[in-house]
Amino acid sequence: MPQPRVIAELAEERLEPSDKGLPARAAGLTVREFLASGPRLSEFWTPLLVLDEQALAHNAAVIQEWATSHGFDLMPHGKTTMAPALWQRQLDAGAAGLTLATPWQVRTARSFGVARIMLANTLVAPAGLAFIASELADEGFAFSCWADSVATVEAMKQALPDAPLPRPIDVLVELGAAGGRTGARSLDEAVGVAQRIAASRSLRLAGVAGYEGSLGHDRSPAALAAVRDYLGDLLELRAAVRPLVGDRELIVTAGGSAYLDVVADVFAPAMAADAAAGLPASWILRSGASLLHDDGFYHGISPLDAGAGADARAGAAARSGGATLISAMRGYARVVSHPEPGLALLDGGKRDFPYDEGLPVPFGRAARLGADEEPLVGASVTAVNDQHAFLRSDAALPVSIGDVVSLGLSHPCTAFDKWRWIPVVEHRGSDRVVDLVRTFF
Repeated sequence: MPQPRVIAELAEERLEPSDKGLPARAAGLTVREFLASGPRLSEFWTPLLVLDEQALAHNAAVIQEWATSHGFDLMPHGKTTMAPALWQRQLDAGAAGLTLATPWQVRTARSFGVARIMLANTLVAPAGLAFIASELADEGFAFSCWADSVATVEAMKQALPDAPLPRPIDVLVELGAAGGRTGARSLDEAVGVAQRIAASRSLRLAGVAGYEGSLGHDRSPAALAAVRDYLGDLLELRAAVRPLVGDRELIVTAGGSAYLDVVADVFAPAMAADAAAGLPASWILRSGASLLHDDGFYHGISPLDAGAGADARAGAAARSGGATLISAMRGYARVVSHPEPGLALLDGGKRDFPYDEGLPVPFGRAARLGADEEPLVGASVTAVNDQHAFLRSDAALPVSIGDVVSLGLSHPCTAFDKWRWIPVVEHRGSDRVVDLVRTFF
């Protein structure tokens, strides 16, 4: 592969007039030059997505400590941000590698030299398989992908280049569940997939994988029971495929950002048994939203957030010093219309902020970006259009045309794809911009 890019090179990229949210004076400057000029948040244009450096550092430490203390390797899902600088932050904090979702994302990560990647998806596109085959010539590169059917395995084998591979592609059998997403729908079917992988010369059975997050959307007893039952099935699959893996390391991976406490609780006895028996195993957590966290969906469901309830926090955070995650992202939009006392229109919408897991939550208003805020009590965003948000209240809204409204956001996985450069302030409430995060979407 070509010489990988390094994160420092991003500081030499030139900013353009088309870069959304940046001050006009930034155009033509390199990122390094712009940051050296001492930019302030008040210079930026709305709508705007802003990151919090202090919160990023805090969250990276919390999730890494939690994973390590519970016996997991952390391979955070890089699709959340597609930001190499944020990937590197977690790798530097101790993450074992990255999880990604598409061959193109894998190619992007490889261009920055990421040495260990799990593709949490099937890989059947001939071009993607050819790329991975060529990358496996680098003995320092570790790669694995998933398969959930015999048809998938056969499609992979047929699409691989005719030339012998430098080494087999590691494949994990994905177990699903009725009503879930992908994944084999029964244990017998999953074992059949494992057997077909193990019989292949170009593929190597590496372990088992699954995603429990699609089985629940809250922390109700029913959702937690469904997740727990599914994870138990995943352990059954692990036991069934162990003879096919032999004395090699067996990977077991689960865990988004919503039910990591349940994953740890269900897996703990099996992890202890493997350790006692001296069986080589790698238990991988793929939490991708934990670095950013949010003020919506994950705020309410993550066991590492106060919103999830005391019982969940007590069990999940006990071995991380009780530390909890905090939102590291916030949106800002400006009042551009106030046609009724209880209605104001903001200049940010679907093309600027996530809305699929909850609408933005208004926190406060200020006369300008970076200024002290006054809380917006009783206000809510009730709808978003492409470039507008509807701010409503039963009482008259205490906002004026031109005011800036700060917005708590829900679901970091659909926040970053709308931005090329995202400013980072030193901490919440600071006007000082200390970095620009580059995304690759």
